[in-house]
Amino acid sequence: MTTKPHAVLVPFPAQGHLSPFLQLAKLLHSRGFHITYVNNEFNHNRLLQSKGEDFVNGLPDFKFVSFPDGLPPSDEDATQSLDGLSSAARKTMLGPFRELVAKLNASPDSPPVSCIIPDGFMCFGLKAAEELGILGVPFWTASACGFKSYFHYVELIEKGLIPHKKTPIDWMPGLREMRLYDLPYSTRTTSPDEILLNCLRDETQECVRAAAIIMNTFHDFEQEVLDAIKAINPNVYCIGPLNLLEARVPAHDTSRDLTVSLWKEDPRCFEWLDKQKPGSVVYVNYGSIAKMSEGQFREFAWGLATCGHPFIWVVRTDVMRANAAVLTEDYYKEIEDRALIVTWCQQEQVLAHEGVGLFFTHAGWNSTLETVIAGKPVICWPFIAEQSTNSRYLCKVWDVGVEASHHVTRGEIVELIKEMLESERGKERHNKALEWKEKAVAAAQVGGSSYKDFDRLIAEVFRH
Repeated sequence: MTTKPHAVLVPFPAQGHLSPFLQLAKLLHSRGFHITYVNNEFNHNRLLQSKGEDFVNGLPDFKFVSFPDGLPPSDEDATQSLDGLSSAARKTMLGPFRELVAKLNASPDSPPVSCIIPDGFMCFGLKAAEELGILGVPFWTASACGFKSYFHYVELIEKGLIPHKKTPIDWMPGLREMRLYDLPYSTRTTSPDEILLNCLRDETQECVRAAAIIMNTFHDFEQEVLDAIKAINPNVYCIGPLNLLEARVPAHDTSRDLTVSLWKEDPRCFEWLDKQKPGSVVYVNYGSIAKMSEGQFREFAWGLATCGHPFIWVVRTDVMRANAAVLTEDYYKEIEDRALIVTWCQQEQVLAHEGVGLFFTHAGWNSTLETVIAGKPVICWPFIAEQSTNSRYLCKVWDVGVEASHHVTRGEIVELIKEMLESERGKERHNKALEWKEKAVAAAQVGGSSYKDFDRLIAEVFRH
């Protein structure tokens, strides 16, 4: 009897990484893989709170397990410090993870581990795979343009361009319409010893040395930069948007309905949206990490309140607590009947609703792909990581949006919303978004580029 292949998946401990990792895990499960999905203990406990013990116990051949990350314990319902996580990934996670894989291999309840798929930000998983004689293949959950930007950190440091300037750059193959200002936020450091800068520099260098790289993008969307990455490592498998490919998991597959939201999702959005005119609603969500000062929050709050359009605003519980002085009874009275504020929601389904006409986003990669799938234009307010790079591409290369100033005012918010929902230029960007939607759907269909790349990944890399 042939032993089932056993994939161990290790996402970076942030919501934007957990979701695509689960989508990949479900696709592998549908192809006959035994799955072990590994969280750090902090996020494992958050899943217990948001999803319950039955969910965390998993299925007979799809298990959720955890390992210690070396960080101080916390019960805060928010993403851990990125600097702390990055430092732990470099210094303390390898040993506990290696012990976990050894336990899995010794367990009579699962087949031997045949491959480790670490996050591109967690390449200690590749080191563990090498030491244990197991195939290791990194999964890069962010954009290819972000990956290529991080890859050039070595040269940026050598050229003395970090901390960056607003200088145009034309010497990074595959990257278009870029200024130093549009590179990931860690280039804005004043110290060459900054943790995230060095972590991302090293992790991308590790990724390109791997046997293969899995990416959540599609060829038509990032063709030029993908060609440049393939010139460094030809074994790049583009299987995005994973949201669309995941839809092909058969209905009878027991993993199909699994989700990994770290926050409880508010179901009121859809009933509220059903009452709105098509294309009239501004959906506002700055992701799972972004934080803002009370002054910034106040500008957003009153910009949205006076924009003249209905809106859904996702304000996480940690952000809401920090800005209670802004979200007063008077504010709620001002926006009643034309706005809904929730702490978390099913974003992909909200964006797909016909009532939503515009997405005000941080330009995280999952949000970028979800708005492409929905065919909706964007206003970008990038906050961290490669969001500034994604924003530049959304606005200048893919032509589906505009970027708000970092210190955006309520007046600018009103102007940008009116431009995107009421002007001819806004209509052009909406039409462009619909064109990208068609290409994304085509990539995930049978015979499409992402569908074929996933088949090739199974056959050529995992040999199953």
